[in-house]
Amino acid sequence: MKSKSRLAAILAATLSLAAQAQTPPPAPGCNSEESKRLDFWVGNWEATHSGGKSSNRITKVLGGCVVFEEFRGMPGTNLDGMSVSTFDPATKRWRQTWVDNTGAYLDFNAATVDGNMAFERSLEKDGKRIRQRMVFRDVKADSFQWDWQRSDDDGTTWKTTWQIAYKRAK
Repeated sequence: MKSKSRLAAILAATLSLAAQAQTPPPAPGCNSEESKRLDFWVGNWEATHSGGKSSNRITKVLGGCVVFEEFRGMPGTNLDGMSVSTFDPATKRWRQTWVDNTGAYLDFNAATVDGNMAFERSLEKDGKRIRQRMVFRDVKADSFQWDWQRSDDDGTTWKTTWQIAYKRAK
């Protein structure tokens, strides 16, 4: 009788371990509500701006932990680029890195502007601090507005220098 009880206990423990092995835990930082804040952006987009039209393909990669952007300018726009955005669970902030065919390499940290998701950076140019940010606003299921803004007075005032109207591609 003891051997049957022992066998049943071993079998139960083995089944429990097998079930746990089949369900890997979610990646840290990739399963919180904040880590899903850019999910609205995922998909294929038509981007209309003063330079013409472009396309933007946004996917989640690396187990859903990274938002990957592929921006393709249409003929005449001369701008192709990509970004990776991820939520950092240690700092509880989003970060983004953008690179493009002009040689640009830009690092951004998340910000909130009037309740809207934004990414911001600062740089020194000719001894002067310049702040730049991109703001996602008027977000709907199939459209949103994106503004590139600049501040030369450490954020007291902002000037929009480029706007893009996004519509989900059909």
